[in-house]
Amino acid sequence: MFKRMAEFGPDSGGRVKGVTIVKPIVFGNVARYFGKKREDDGHTHQWTVYVKPYRNEVDSYLFLRILTFYFPLKFPGYLREPFKRLVTKPPYEITETGWGEFEIIIKIFFIDPNERPVTLYHLLKLFQSDSSAMPKKTVVSEFYDEMIFQDPTAMMQQLLNTTRQLTLGAYKHETEFSELELRTREKVEAAKKKTSLEISELKERLKASRENINFLKGEIRRLEEEDQMKDH
Repeated sequence: MFKRMAEFGPDSGGRVKGVTIVKPIVFGNVARYFGKKREDDGHTHQWTVYVKPYRNEVDSYLFLRILTFYFPLKFPGYLREPFKRLVTKPPYEITETGWGEFEIIIKIFFIDPNERPVTLYHLLKLFQSDSSAMPKKTVVSEFYDEMIFQDPTAMMQQLLNTTRQLTLGAYKHETEFSELELRTREKVEAAKKKTSLEISELKERLKASRENINFLKGEIRRLEEEDQMKDH
């Protein structure tokens, strides 16, 4: 999660104390395999890296001023154009072709300059994690996160609370995060139940061990008493 804590700004109406606004986002990349290496430049994939709102609304487009995508300074023969790309209007994404994976730095600037920019780091993914699996034409690597605005300026508060529908059609991400969250919760609950059962079993074993120890102690005392009686 990212928290913005900028200084008071004279042009933005001051800070609205005690207000926290959360804006969920999705960022990542989609890559499509050509099927073979391209002869002219050796590229194997077309990929798109992006930042977009989690919900079907354009709130992020209202308060974002510019997105900057930074690429490695030394990656010979990969990108044909400069290593920094600026995107000033939606959709906040860029599309390129290439043959290798590397880290992309995404910097988000806001309309209000008193809000510090946010920096995201994304490892461009072109290939499947499981090399033994059948190759996929499309590979997706995207993540859910939240931008947290604590004590935003009056300008940002107004922008952050102004939303409208992004599209009238179906709106979904490459990753179904609601299903992923549900599956994760189910796994957590299953793990909790398993842990609870294991703890119960261990407690029962501990109880049985203590009872066995107490029994053995009693037997030792009995034998010691019998030996003392024989001595007398």
